[in-house]
Amino acid sequence: MTDVITLSNTRWDQQVTTAERELAVDALERGSVLLFPQLSFRIADSEGQFLSPAVAGEGKNVSLDPANGLLSGSSVNDADLQRLQNMMKRFAASSRQLLSCVLPHYEAGLEQGRTSFRPTEIAGRRTSWRKDDTRLHVDSFPSSPTQGNRILRVFTNVSPRGQSRNWRLGESFEGVARRYLPSLTGPIWGADRVLDLLGITKRRRAAYDHYMLQLHDRMKADLAYQSQVAQRAFEFQAGSTWMVFTDLVSHAAMSGQYAFEQTYYLPVNSMLDPSRAPLRILERLLGRELA
Repeated sequence: MTDVITLSNTRWDQQVTTAERELAVDALERGSVLLFPQLSFRIADSEGQFLSPAVAGEGKNVSLDPANGLLSGSSVNDADLQRLQNMMKRFAASSRQLLSCVLPHYEAGLEQGRTSFRPTEIAGRRTSWRKDDTRLHVDSFPSSPTQGNRILRVFTNVSPRGQSRNWRLGESFEGVARRYLPSLTGPIWGADRVLDLLGITKRRRAAYDHYMLQLHDRMKADLAYQSQVAQRAFEFQAGSTWMVFTDLVSHAAMSGQYAFEQTYYLPVNSMLDPSRAPLRILERLLGRELA
């Protein structure tokens, strides 16, 4: 099952030792969660009003697009919009500082994805089984193919009432792949071009994306697997930060409210050990190139 490795950073721009950097990159690439239990994100007094589920309206989060700085999913009025944007931009910048200090090996290859503020309670939220993140899964995005690039995400729990953010952590990626690959179907010729031309996907799906989406769905749809596979519960306390390759680590978010999340994409060749990437694992198991 997934390990949780702890580092003692208390500032986002805090430099770490060479040994800590080596520990961090090795832990992440072999499928561990990297936890900073004393690394909190400060909410200014003028931003306290955003610690309300009403900020996201009927949705579950507010999203910041790094390409244009625009927010989606927010219900705040125009007068407050700039302050909400600034708060989320500040978290994005803080997360990048953290990665620069702890994972400098990745710096040149990192591409910033969306920034997310999640003020709604996870537990009890009504959604479809496919979108139900309380079920163990590995990340794959239907409309945003990665074409093999890694998905690295940084989370911070900013609950003002000290509520933990509770996850389940499951088996290794190779264990998931070996379990489901024999029953998966290959991609349909030309489907990737059609989805791209129609604007359903932001770019063409590689065969890798096709298999990852099926793994994501098979895991979530398999209720026997959800209850019987080896797993552990873990509480991420308020005021803590953690990062994880969510395309590699089997995870489920069970409960919690008020968190930030920053997504980054990393080319496989920017890894210290590319053989640990889901792309390379699937290619080895299937015996062919997927991207």
